[in-house]
Amino acid sequence: MGLTLEHMIEQLAALCHRRRWTVLFAWLAVVVGVSLVAGAAGNRDVDGGRLNGTDSDKAGQIVDREFPAAGGSEATIVFSAPDGVAAHRAAIDQFVDSTRALAGVTGAVTPFDQAGRVSADGRTAHVPVRLDKSTRGTAADPTGALRERAAAMRREGVDTELLGEAFTAGSVPAGEGFGLLAAAFILLIAFGSVVAMGLPIVTALAGIVTSLGCVTLWSHVVQTPGFTAQVASMIGIGVGIDYALFIVTRYRAARRRGLDGAQAIDEAFGTAGRAVAFAGCTVVISLLGMLLMGMSFFHGLALGTSSAVLVAVLAALTLLPALLGFAGERIDRLSLHRRRHHTPAETAWHRWSRLVQRNPKRFAVAGLVVLLVCAAPVVSMRLATADAGNDPVGSTTRKAYDLLADGFGPGANGPLFIVAETPDAAAGGHVADLAARLADTPGVASVGPIVRSPSGRAATITVIPTTSPQDVRTEDLVRDLRDVVIPASGSGAHVGGQTASNVDFADLMSSRLPIFIGAVLLLSFLLLLAVFRSVLVPLKAVVMNLLSIGAAYGVMVMVFQWGWLASLFGLHGAAPIEPWAPMMLFAIVFGLSMDYEVFLLSAVKEDYDATGDNSHAVVEGLASTARVITAAAAIMVFVFGSFILGDLRAIKLMGLGLSVAVLVDATVVRMVLVPATMELLGDRNWWLPRWLDRVLPHLAVERTPPLAVVSAPVGEDERELEPVAR
Repeated sequence: MGLTLEHMIEQLAALCHRRRWTVLFAWLAVVVGVSLVAGAAGNRDVDGGRLNGTDSDKAGQIVDREFPAAGGSEATIVFSAPDGVAAHRAAIDQFVDSTRALAGVTGAVTPFDQAGRVSADGRTAHVPVRLDKSTRGTAADPTGALRERAAAMRREGVDTELLGEAFTAGSVPAGEGFGLLAAAFILLIAFGSVVAMGLPIVTALAGIVTSLGCVTLWSHVVQTPGFTAQVASMIGIGVGIDYALFIVTRYRAARRRGLDGAQAIDEAFGTAGRAVAFAGCTVVISLLGMLLMGMSFFHGLALGTSSAVLVAVLAALTLLPALLGFAGERIDRLSLHRRRHHTPAETAWHRWSRLVQRNPKRFAVAGLVVLLVCAAPVVSMRLATADAGNDPVGSTTRKAYDLLADGFGPGANGPLFIVAETPDAAAGGHVADLAARLADTPGVASVGPIVRSPSGRAATITVIPTTSPQDVRTEDLVRDLRDVVIPASGSGAHVGGQTASNVDFADLMSSRLPIFIGAVLLLSFLLLLAVFRSVLVPLKAVVMNLLSIGAAYGVMVMVFQWGWLASLFGLHGAAPIEPWAPMMLFAIVFGLSMDYEVFLLSAVKEDYDATGDNSHAVVEGLASTARVITAAAAIMVFVFGSFILGDLRAIKLMGLGLSVAVLVDATVVRMVLVPATMELLGDRNWWLPRWLDRVLPHLAVERTPPLAVVSAPVGEDERELEPVAR
């Protein structure tokens, strides 16, 4: 057979199946090599980024130019002592002096030499410091030394805590282990064979170890947030197991029909392998869409997560056929199921499909009501960055946050920096007028002195709000300063600092999210239009995809923003939704929904093309795919849901959102709304204007002509996860 694009996946799988030892050693070399290189290079994760064109970015540019010593990321050292910090002045001054001498620290001044750095009761003091971002993750990174010295200070009776993104710590090892154990259990039940269960696990592990190394390497090329590895791990484990699950299912079915190993590989990868490649590419394209958002913060996140999916696809298409070659006829060894030698005429999924078809309107309305009720809280969603008051209890950042809030008020955790250019005396007068106006502005707790740059061409004023950084009233204050107070002073000043940057980031995401969602939905519609040669099928898929993700958004709002059942998920109070989370969740769930959509509808379309009976096609399509979709979705729900067990709030947010979205998509959407609406529409499901049929490209996810159905009876336990082709 000559090399053709149409059969490239089958030929690649066949080659890997024949050269299985070579492929196995190649993958071992890749896994070990990438891990060693990544370990030697080290992480260079960063947080935050430039928000070009925003008011906070303009303030940052002036500070970088006129206050070079103020460059770097913001951090705060907080000291607290029951007998008063003044009693420990010598130790605190020595701590500050040693901090100032550290490489990577651009400046630190003892709190006793500055007004407002010691609380009114004298028990708390804080020192703002600047950390050089370029040292993050390198030998010159000062964060480790600061942690050690803070621990030493605590032993001397001074509670010393560190606040800032550089000191935010969290882990997800328990979540990853729990997710893998749950996946192994589900696969063992689904396949009934220890050998068959192990193949998807091994494939996914090889992919995720490689992709995590890729994330580390990407951090040296583009700006990569610190949580990228956790998100990539979450996605890579889920899709890696699911993709291998689809392929192993088809391979086992082919072997049971009497095909030899090479024939079974050809069938499995000509059907499920193509679907995996198609689904994986849609996820990659969707994730890479974040590069179009115009914010460098997303570059490493987009490349890291899409790399995890791409590696999972490559592992499924190359490593898995090699492993299947090693398993051969032994794939059903160590079976846990007791074999029965009869085939039931009708499965529970047949009966469920016919029940839905007898009452399509009721099921459609019920499913729609469930989704709309879950999605209703979306109208109250507030995109904003949660502050350190939501960090895990006992962490140094949470302790520092609480100490600052108790000693200086909640606004001390998120000061605003008013930055103005002062090229002449008149501009200096406007800044003085601005300082007076700031002191009289509602929502301002205190105003610091005017600090002029060494050149005299710029000045800054520190403003402490009365409310915490994540409070909506702080957001309102930032807008009031920009829209009313600063214009009235004529100073042309800008509001900067981390809190103001967070406000700008949320505004940017809110304005660009509809564009991103619209582009993703349009892409999904066009892809499904070309695959299924129908207008209504992809239109329904787009609407249902939007509803299922809306339901996930609604649950996120209820738990994270409103605080319902917050303690059940290990949360410490209500907080807004992270601005990047809805876009990230949409990008991931879009691809996964396409996965299930293609797997189900390809079976329905195949039967419809053969029989011309829409009702029969819906029943058979749902019955033949329901178990594999259920198993795949269950794995995803457990893998994603397991990340709720981690420490980081952002990872909990994504874990809950993704697990709810997949659960809703695989149950309410695939098992209720799809069959109900397809029954209501009848043959209109497959309507396509002739002119459109002529101009659309032909994308074949399943190989045609369809493969033969099972030629010999099998036991009920052997029918689990039957092939799509009928």
